[in-house]
Amino acid sequence: MQKTLVILKPSAIQRGIAGEIISRFEKKGLQIVGMKMVELSDEILENHYEHLKNKPFFSRIKNSMQTSPVILMVVKGVGAVEVVRKMAGVTNGREALPGTIRGDYSVSVQENIVHASDSIENADIEIKRFFSEDEIFEYPQQLLPNIYANDEY
Repeated sequence: MQKTLVILKPSAIQRGIAGEIISRFEKKGLQIVGMKMVELSDEILENHYEHLKNKPFFSRIKNSMQTSPVILMVVKGVGAVEVVRKMAGVTNGREALPGTIRGDYSVSVQENIVHASDSIENADIEIKRFFSEDEIFEYPQQLLPNIYANDEY
């Protein structure tokens, strides 16, 4: 089973919809194996958005991500990276399809509610960036036979 990182951004926290979004992942059948609320430092944001830090809009991203704490989650499931990406929808909330998190809760490219790792490799890197090994839990998911066929996991 794959693990992936989800960040509930300040736009989700400030709007009071974090619980609804967490619930969507749980209802889908993904298992939350790590979760915490943190304030993101300049250093961690520069590391996380390394590919964007020289762009003219990087300060806008950094300022947005520091307006409140965020909720960091590690979720686990079969094909978790792809499943979470599809649930999140495209980056620009105005273009995201209804039924996706961004399509239902966002009309912005910046204030788009959630970050989702974009590949298995990046999920591993991002999880290690935000979580220590003792903050991720392995426990039996009791409803597993009701979520997947027995040959899927």
